[in-house]
Amino acid sequence: MKIAMIGTGYVGLVSGVCFSDFGHDVVCVDKDPRKIEMLERGEVPIFEPGLDALLEKNVEAGRLSFTGDLAQAIEGAEAVFIAVGTPTRRGDGHADLTYVMAAAEEIARAASQYVVVVTKSTVPVGTNRQVKQVMKKANPDLDFDVASNPEFLREGAAIEDFMKPDRVVVGVQSERAADVMAEIYRPLYLREFPILTTDLESAEMIKYAANAFLATKITFINEIAALCERTGADVKQVAQGMGLDGRIGNKFLHAGPGYGGSCFPKDTRALARTGQEHGVPLHITEAVIAVNEDVKRRMIDKLLDMCDGTFNGKTIGILGVTFKPNTDDMREAPALTIVPSLVGSGAKVRVCDPQGRREGEHLLPGVQWHDDAYKCANNADLLVILTEWNEFRALDLKRIARKMATPRLADLRNIYSVKDAKRAGFEAYESIGRLGFIAAAGEDRKTA
Repeated sequence: MKIAMIGTGYVGLVSGVCFSDFGHDVVCVDKDPRKIEMLERGEVPIFEPGLDALLEKNVEAGRLSFTGDLAQAIEGAEAVFIAVGTPTRRGDGHADLTYVMAAAEEIARAASQYVVVVTKSTVPVGTNRQVKQVMKKANPDLDFDVASNPEFLREGAAIEDFMKPDRVVVGVQSERAADVMAEIYRPLYLREFPILTTDLESAEMIKYAANAFLATKITFINEIAALCERTGADVKQVAQGMGLDGRIGNKFLHAGPGYGGSCFPKDTRALARTGQEHGVPLHITEAVIAVNEDVKRRMIDKLLDMCDGTFNGKTIGILGVTFKPNTDDMREAPALTIVPSLVGSGAKVRVCDPQGRREGEHLLPGVQWHDDAYKCANNADLLVILTEWNEFRALDLKRIARKMATPRLADLRNIYSVKDAKRAGFEAYESIGRLGFIAAAGEDRKTA
């Protein structure tokens, strides 16, 4: 089957490459000629483990190609996927559907035979019906169907998520469209992965509801972590005890500096806005959004406490600035709140991140970049673990402590323990939802 993928961002590129690995003939389209040139050279514009090798394999097999010509790409295609950006719209928090509607109109004007237009972008409920209206207006004689096929890809594990999904959700209005979508996902049907076929609105809602629920789990455990710090409980033990309950599960119960990324912040805001527009305020989702911002700001207070009440003149090393490991994505990352606050308060900030520098250099002005965690810690007054990259999980803490001007560690991902920090020679250690210590005080203390 021939498939056209409109948009070579994270979702579009991963989906296009994986569809070609299913055996389909896939053409990926993008209006940015620089991205097309990169892809034609075999260069991947995003960091996703394994994507470069899979792309090269399918290009060599003749199943995957790239172009800036949409009309050429959709000629003979049985399905055209829209995978363009839906950023938060300025002013009202809703998803900006400008690119989605522009793509739909362009597809309608270029198509000359029956086609299923599939929205892969994350869009609010009702969007696919709008897509249908836009296409009908642009080309009243075109024979087509619209389908909703939301993505559920975790950055850093996207290929495995695509090839071995928890579920595939497909929203359709006709049997004809359902048959086309079934053929596209035939390799997954054969391996008996769950394929859920719904109406358009339900498919759209599933995506937002799932992301809002996961964001709620993260935010809930972060609130519990703050209470643990006041009461002396250990949030890691609390989360473990919660997660053993089969009704709850252990995923997304890891306390940290707040969620970020391309999905949760944008999707929770869009869902909350949809609720307001329909007269059904989503109070839980709105609270999640507010609390998550509070969590990020609380991290700044924690670091300020470790710097004796002032960042001015202090040298602070930051390990990790991407919103999670195994990605170069910095969208809505906690680092974008925390690091500028440190710089603005007079701190000399050093940063080390395995993949974050390309985006981070223009997003985090005024910092020094290092390729090595130990250089980042050299003569620092405080070292902060902000993203739990694997290379930060087994640091030689004794070596780190010896290199620092004042050996203090803020472990905002709970990688290490008080015992680890004391044994290494740190004079202060703080984490999330657990007791920290300041050696000068002579005793353990509850973190604030």
